[in-house]
Amino acid sequence: MRIVHITAGAGGRLCGSCLHDNALVRALRARGRDALLVPAYVPTTTDEENVAEPRIVLGGINVWLQQHAPPFRHTPWWLDRALDARGLLAWLARRTGTTRPQDLGPLTVSALEGERGRQRKEVEKLAAWLAADVRPDVVHLSNLLLTGLARRVRSATGAAVVCTLSGEDPFVAALPEPHRARTTRLIAENAAAIDRFVALNGFYADFAAAAFAIPRERIAVVPHGVDPHGYPATAPDLEARRRDRGGRFAVGFLGRACREKGLHLVVEALGRMVAAGRDVEVVAAGATVAAERPFLDECLRLAARAGLADRFRWLGQVDRAGKLRLLDTVDCLALPAVHPEAKGIPALEACTAGVPIVAADSGAFPEYVGGTAGGRPAGLVHRTGDAADLARALGELADDPRRTADLGRAAFARARERHTPDTMAAGHEAVYAHVREALRR
Repeated sequence: MRIVHITAGAGGRLCGSCLHDNALVRALRARGRDALLVPAYVPTTTDEENVAEPRIVLGGINVWLQQHAPPFRHTPWWLDRALDARGLLAWLARRTGTTRPQDLGPLTVSALEGERGRQRKEVEKLAAWLAADVRPDVVHLSNLLLTGLARRVRSATGAAVVCTLSGEDPFVAALPEPHRARTTRLIAENAAAIDRFVALNGFYADFAAAAFAIPRERIAVVPHGVDPHGYPATAPDLEARRRDRGGRFAVGFLGRACREKGLHLVVEALGRMVAAGRDVEVVAAGATVAAERPFLDECLRLAARAGLADRFRWLGQVDRAGKLRLLDTVDCLALPAVHPEAKGIPALEACTAGVPIVAADSGAFPEYVGGTAGGRPAGLVHRTGDAADLARALGELADDPRRTADLGRAAFARARERHTPDTMAAGHEAVYAHVREALRR
């Protein structure tokens, strides 16, 4: 069985979908499966070995020109190839940080229209390449915004089509009308051409079913798996770690520097904890794009005005080694996302490192905190959007090093019980076998 994953690049920054799809294809290959990872729009970015193919489909420059300049909808394919050069698209990716959903309504609608949209030429090129050169048995789309490809890809290749539910709802919600309503309708229409959907947790399976009119029984839940290479082989001694730094409580944060991820709540909670007499610091890292830089500056100013500049460190986007160093030096990871998380991969990375999580009581996080081996939680939850309650939960761990260590051991066990690359790949293999069998019937 040949499996082709088509995943949208994210403009040179790390994103959960790129990390998940790259990890999944690596895990499938480790199990001997014939799997390809094909980038769409721009190259993918990941902090692990990047297994994506050199070819980029639906090249971002051609997609944009065909949207805004009608002559480019009819140029010969050989001419388009120059605009799909990897170096040129990588250059474009570094300059997309100011793009906002509010500016992308017409393009989003057109892409979802597939072979009926302004990018029909790009859809035909992809379908022709897949049919003639790749010959997949399964084509796996990384998100709902790619579902405009499904009908044409299926008719050209005879492949089953699978789609991951990746947390598209904030983007769709930010689109202006009438494009938001049209996008939602097109996603529901395109769902008929998808053989199976996959969510990374039960929360988002239920949420997406309601938000996008997808029958819940057509959604499989397959949790993400974290490659443990480089992570501790045994659960770390968090009590000793804290003693080694003189008793100071260290809080980590991994996520984009944007309001949705709740970085401002971490700064406010830090201030409350320091005011209560606790010795605490925050080490934070994540991607920053130009459109989100004002928010990060606001957080830095908030920390400075509160006299916390020496207790709040922002590292920017870190590579895998930097991420592992962060997780190796903190007592817990704070994930106070304001919008319910569809993936929440940093929570699973923290668990793999044996670090407990303190997360919002919404989205995927309650599932990740609960349900560990022996029923032990992997951390604590706080009321979503409530900095005072975040400070309360963090304070409980700051005041009880033994409890922090117990939660860390439970988190470590949970990661190896349920969130490994092998279990992730096996779960997807079952989905692929199901859809292929259904096509044969």
